[in-house]
Amino acid sequence: MAQLYFRYGAMNSGKTIDILKTKHNYEEQFKHVVCLTPVMDTRAGEGIISSRIGLKAEAQIIRPDDTFEDIVSYVIVDGVTPQCVLVDEAQFLSRKNVHELARIVDEYGIPVICYGLKNDFANHLFEGTAELLLFADKIEEIKTICYYPQCNHKAIMNARFIDGHQVTEGEQIMIGDSEYHSVCRRHYFHPPVEG
Repeated sequence: MAQLYFRYGAMNSGKTIDILKTKHNYEEQFKHVVCLTPVMDTRAGEGIISSRIGLKAEAQIIRPDDTFEDIVSYVIVDGVTPQCVLVDEAQFLSRKNVHELARIVDEYGIPVICYGLKNDFANHLFEGTAELLLFADKIEEIKTICYYPQCNHKAIMNARFIDGHQVTEGEQIMIGDSEYHSVCRRHYFHPPVEG
C-alpha cells in the first residue's frame, strides 16, 4: 500500500544524497521515478536537485498554488505512472501542496517520499513541515552531528549566521548554504565564543 513519507533532518544531514540514492535505486530496477522541488528552491538552479558533494538530478517545479490537476500532470506524463515520487526541500511546500501530494498517494497508489527540514533558524516549523507532520503516514529522522568540533551530540537545530554571528530574527526563507550550520540544542542556545 502506497504511503506519504516525511524524512526530515537538520541541514547537512544528507537529505539530498538520500533522495538521489533512492532515485538511483528505483531506476536501477528499471522503475520510473519523478522528482519534484518547490519553486523557491533555487540554490542549484531552477528545477535542479543538487547535493553538496556534487550529485544532481532534474526535477519538476511545484508552485504553492498548484492544483491537484497540475501536480498530476507533473507526476503522470504521457500516461506513464511512476513507481515513486520524490520531493526535495519539502519544508517549502504549501499546505495545499501537501494535501495534493497526499491525494496522489491515496487516489493513484503512488508512494510519495518528501525530504526536508523540520525547523527554521528561529526554531519555528515551516508550513510544509507542519502539514507533513500532520498528514504523513511515516515520519523518519535523518541524523547528523553538531557543527561544533568538540561536540558529538545530535544536531536538531539549524543556526543562521550573518557576519560570523548567529541570528534568530529575519525572513524565514533565505536560500543559502554557508550561512547555516546544524547544531545541537545546547549550542543553538549557547553558541561557543569564537576567538
